[in-house]
Amino acid sequence: MPSYDFRTVRLYVDAPLAAGVGVALDRAQAHYLATVLRLKPGDALLVFNGRDGEWRASLTGGKRAAMLAVGERTREQTSAADLHYAFAPLKAARLDYMVQKAVEMGAARLQPIFTRFCQVNRVNTARMRANVIEAAEQCGILNIAEVAEPLSLPRFLGEADAARWIVFCDEAAAAENPLTALAAVPRGAPLAVLIGPEGGFAEDERIALSKRPHVVRIALGPRILRADTAAVAALTVVQAVRGDWGTDDGGQTTEDG
Repeated sequence: MPSYDFRTVRLYVDAPLAAGVGVALDRAQAHYLATVLRLKPGDALLVFNGRDGEWRASLTGGKRAAMLAVGERTREQTSAADLHYAFAPLKAARLDYMVQKAVEMGAARLQPIFTRFCQVNRVNTARMRANVIEAAEQCGILNIAEVAEPLSLPRFLGEADAARWIVFCDEAAAAENPLTALAAVPRGAPLAVLIGPEGGFAEDERIALSKRPHVVRIALGPRILRADTAAVAALTVVQAVRGDWGTDDGGQTTEDG
């Protein structure tokens, strides 16, 4: 892993970034930097927007009119791996945790899926996006994962790109080595990891998934995992076998090449 500055405060801003530009901060960001982190005018931080790479900046102005003065670029923008994470929603804090870990594990799109035995029928996508941004800020990630609107499982399967391989994590699957099963997925293929609810998948849902092309059904070992734990386990296995853990450059490329 390349050397990285983990000590400087890192902030996502939804504004174009270039050397010499000024970026106005909203009230929440100004409060966070000045009151929570106690930064003062002239203090340095790193900023990114998911499009223009990462830049050094310095805080200017006061609490009510805080600005960032952008300096030099520290990292070029990279392209996210084509990895989607589809999941049955969880309640509040556990959903927060799962979203953060999925982002840390390289998911580029988060897709809530309503299944038969799903215990949650509403999803706060704004809160999900806030957790995506927080995870990206804390972990040095340059891309902001897309947060999709919730879909039913039938609609998800109907709208999914036929070329995308779905790694279907099923607690009813035989507890065989998932690494062997994933070997069937071509290298570089677009991927989606699908995790069901704590109540499991209904039999008709399993049948619908089995009828779709490019589906790999795997178990995650001999133990029953909570859904948020299963997210980390599944994404770890996928990244190790067919994801960006197996490349020298971290699976990312600059937008120029």
